[in-house]
Amino acid sequence: MLSAADNETLTRTDAGTSMGQYFRRFWQPVALSRELPEPDGAPLRVTIMGENLVAFRNSKGVVGLVDARCPHRGADLYFGRNENCAIRCVFHGWQFDLQGRPLELPNVPPEASYHQSLRLKAYPTREYGDVVWAYMGPDPWTKPLPEVPQLEFGSLPATHRFVTKKLQECNWAQSIEGALDTSHFSFLHMPAPSVPSNANPDAPADEKRLRWIREDPLPQFLIIDHDVGFVVGGARRADHGMRYWRSAQFALPSHSTTPSTLPGETHFGYTWVPIDDENCWIYTYAWNPDRPLSQDEIEKFSSGHGVIAEVDTNFIPIRNRANNYLIDRQNQKHITYTGVRGVAEQDAMIQESQGRIADRSLEHLSASDAAIVRFRRVMLNQAKALAQGVEPEAPFKHAAYRLRSGSWMASEGVPFDQVMIERFGDRAGHVTTEKIPV
Repeated sequence: MLSAADNETLTRTDAGTSMGQYFRRFWQPVALSRELPEPDGAPLRVTIMGENLVAFRNSKGVVGLVDARCPHRGADLYFGRNENCAIRCVFHGWQFDLQGRPLELPNVPPEASYHQSLRLKAYPTREYGDVVWAYMGPDPWTKPLPEVPQLEFGSLPATHRFVTKKLQECNWAQSIEGALDTSHFSFLHMPAPSVPSNANPDAPADEKRLRWIREDPLPQFLIIDHDVGFVVGGARRADHGMRYWRSAQFALPSHSTTPSTLPGETHFGYTWVPIDDENCWIYTYAWNPDRPLSQDEIEKFSSGHGVIAEVDTNFIPIRNRANNYLIDRQNQKHITYTGVRGVAEQDAMIQESQGRIADRSLEHLSASDAAIVRFRRVMLNQAKALAQGVEPEAPFKHAAYRLRSGSWMASEGVPFDQVMIERFGDRAGHVTTEKIPV
């Protein structure tokens, strides 16, 4: 359980909040690169952490991100002209470059101070892994910035990854908590109790692994801290006295990876970006460090498969809060545990059902919530430290974000750090540059 005050701190990310200031010390995804397909193309509306912004790809192919409100009289720059490496308001022709500096103020006398003093709020951007990232921290144009976090999917050739996003209609924190809570797989993503088979064609695991998950709903959890977060391992009973381990990564401030991957299989990960306090984007990526993704995989991911939701052209899930996730009660009774199709949609249903912002003061946590407790403690401590003037170190440890998670078999009694070394060659799941193909 969390106090009401701590819940406020954890969930609020507007510019004036402590968590909002903390998030702004990190590069944040603001769009998929394919949403801005061409230079001088149409601008894109972007809302991040309560700020209404406009993104545009300028004449040189560089993405700009600026305040949606023209400083003259507040016209929406989404309707502006993207031309000559700048965004121009169509109301009176005011034009601004990528840094928000005025290039032309046609109806302002040339001797007026506006030409030197006026600035449109603007943020630096980078592109990495087919995603547009923005740095929204203080003084972004006048001080050295950290590099974009080097999540492994972005370091690979484009043929080795698939990247998309989806709208989530709840606060960012309860959504990421759903990903860190790996014990729920014993129920939420399983067949109906009356179904003897453990198979789930949408789950990223075979029937044997799913059987171990289904038969042991009380895994033993252990956590290893690292420079940019922690990795949590859950051990379940398996055949012949063995233990089936599943590990999931958390990286500051809002990245996670899924736990079931075996060597050679495709990995999955997420980044949560608050739109406002009651909605967020989940950037979802699949990647295989050993080979290009197959055409069959890409087609499945494009139409929604497993942890990747089926979305419309605006990245809104087809099965969503408004239509009760198209729940089928007969399916729930006889076929699946939930009656809702899709692992991602099942997660969304439960996370959104907690309310737009979950009231954590009403919870009754158990031992299986160890990762949730650690996540909350880490985030609250980080935000409170920044509020006291201690800048976070993680943004400047960009290489430490090359992390993997997955599953492994080990004998009874083998400690979690040894399991991680056997599986990844590193006790925390870090990936060295040498392991990444060029």
